[in-house]
Amino acid sequence: MLAYEGRLQHLGLNRSPARSTLSDANSKRSFVVFETIYEDLVKQYHSFISDSRLKGLSIRNLRIIDSTTIQLFSDILQGAGRNPTRSARKKGGIKLHAMMDAFSGITEFVRITEARQNDRKFLYELKPVAGSWLVFDKGYTNHRYYSKWSKEKVWFVTRMREDADYHVCKVLIDRTKKKKATGVLKDQYITVAEKHGNTYIGRLKLRRIVFKTLEGKEYSFVTNNFKISAAEVAKIYKNRWMIELLFKQIKQNFPLRYFWGASPNAIKIQVYCVIMAQLLMVVLRKKAATKKSFANMITVIRLHLMSYVNVLEFMKNTYKAWRKTQRVICF
Repeated sequence: MLAYEGRLQHLGLNRSPARSTLSDANSKRSFVVFETIYEDLVKQYHSFISDSRLKGLSIRNLRIIDSTTIQLFSDILQGAGRNPTRSARKKGGIKLHAMMDAFSGITEFVRITEARQNDRKFLYELKPVAGSWLVFDKGYTNHRYYSKWSKEKVWFVTRMREDADYHVCKVLIDRTKKKKATGVLKDQYITVAEKHGNTYIGRLKLRRIVFKTLEGKEYSFVTNNFKISAAEVAKIYKNRWMIELLFKQIKQNFPLRYFWGASPNAIKIQVYCVIMAQLLMVVLRKKAATKKSFANMITVIRLHLMSYVNVLEFMKNTYKAWRKTQRVICF
């Protein structure tokens, strides 16, 4: 804004505000306003950006759950880990918990907490509808919710922990004796203990699938769906990498290393502004039907935030749109 101070009049500003002014304002302004705006934007554009064609899958309503940590210092928010020695500062930060729609490429539900909060607490706030699918890593293991979702016909796919205690009830596939076998090695019905706190409630029936990649790595998946093929269970979990790409896209293209306020409220406002910008860029990219990369689009938009150009035309044919604008200015 300081670099384009001569063009700020259309925003109702005579000059660029100082960082301290913005910091003070964001410490008092509630982040809930930005949270609500983001949720409204998701509702408005969800059907437009959703793509029903997800390669290799026959299911619908696939949601991916994960979190990413944005590092700060513990004087802002409490961090996780051991206390530092001597004069070292303990790194803290915030954790962005997200539920992503695999068919739209955006986060549908977001919560921002201290970095030390356990990922499993994010499950308490989710309200998936019957028939939907959830995929997440083994850090979200919670047998109580596995049972709850099974009763509500909400299906999930996750990794099994290495120290998991389970009992095999039925073996459908066992190809472990074949030395060079790849793909599905095991397909089993298992039971695990269901507890509420320290109280034993009963046994929960699940399905365990062992899958071996061409590179020789073995993965153990767990699901509460007994109808789909074992190979498709592995494909569903493979789509979990999409949310990792989303987090990478956000961190690489938006400056979340620098915050314009030190209060938790100001930091949450900036994070919500970032995911709003990411959502709007996804919408813009689809409307323009451009093949430009996301990073390329962000660079172009950043350079021309204060230029009077038609954004859609600019994305479709940047050179032609800019020359058209120059002709209008010259005239």
